[in-house]
Amino acid sequence: MARLLRVALLAVACMASVRPQQPNAVSEEEKRVVALVTRAAAALESRGRVAAFAEFRKRDSDWFHGDTYLFAYDMDLNVLLNPAFPEREGKNLAGHRDETGKAVHDEIRAVVTAKRVGWVDTVIAQPGSRRAAKKRVYAVAVMIDGKPGIIGSGFYPR
Repeated sequence: MARLLRVALLAVACMASVRPQQPNAVSEEEKRVVALVTRAAAALESRGRVAAFAEFRKRDSDWFHGDTYLFAYDMDLNVLLNPAFPEREGKNLAGHRDETGKAVHDEIRAVVTAKRVGWVDTVIAQPGSRRAAKKRVYAVAVMIDGKPGIIGSGFYPR
């Protein structure tokens, strides 16, 4: 009986660790970004890469406005989508470091691999500027045309 109870508790613990955990979004900006990325992940998985990315690239839309935009990577950290910096699409960002020396993209992948969702802080240029600024990035693990990937967005705290 005790062995059966241990097995049942282990199964519950394993199931809990697989389920995506919603991060604690406390600020209005964090809540907005979590909602955006959650909607984008659902759109990507239901519509597929081509249709969803076409929508995500539209400037002055819910998906891409001001310094808010979505990004997507495959699990090798190849950039699949970055409408704010389209020159990055097709590039591999593994090992790329931010202004503080953090391998931020590797950290994003590590967070979504471990937790399925999460926040990463970085220092990166804002769209339309070469000036680096603090940024909070939220990312989730998704399937992109049947392959594991990452979609995320972020904001520059004021």
